[in-house]
Amino acid sequence: MDRIFKIGVFDEEEKFLSSIKSLQEQNFLIYDVFTPYPIHEVFHLLKRKSRLPTAAYFFGLFGIISTLAFLYYTSVLNWPVVYGGKPFNSFPSFIVVTIILTILTVTIASLALFSYRSKLFPGRENTIFDPRATDDKFVIVVETGAMDITSIEKAGKLMNELGAVEIIEKEFGKVNA
Repeated sequence: MDRIFKIGVFDEEEKFLSSIKSLQEQNFLIYDVFTPYPIHEVFHLLKRKSRLPTAAYFFGLFGIISTLAFLYYTSVLNWPVVYGGKPFNSFPSFIVVTIILTILTVTIASLALFSYRSKLFPGRENTIFDPRATDDKFVIVVETGAMDITSIEKAGKLMNELGAVEIIEKEFGKVNA
């Protein structure tokens, strides 16, 4: 079964944001939005939150603990070599390596988690709602699958009244959600 979407294309950011607010006030389900540059207000309007910073914190904690444990094991327990009268457990010499490996761990693990959650992998078919979506236009995609014909027309009319340059209705057989 094909899914039907009503797509509003906007030229200006202010009209785009006001259209999102109006569509939400009218209880329309906004499937996704596309912008040519990041607009942080959109995340607040759509009430979408990311748990990636929390995951990155725990990746960093794991990186610190595992790096310090490895360095302690190799320099104190496994092969204790006394050089220059230094004690076996010399944590100040571990600081730089720990910082670098923690940053590396957080970066790689966060990238892997983001790619997994976003389903970004080679060979994935991408659904393109409008080819101009990230060039110079602002695009709002409203899912109309569960709506009746009058509501679908009302959504298009509302976006048109609020400054949409173009209203498109498209059917997609597969939408990667």
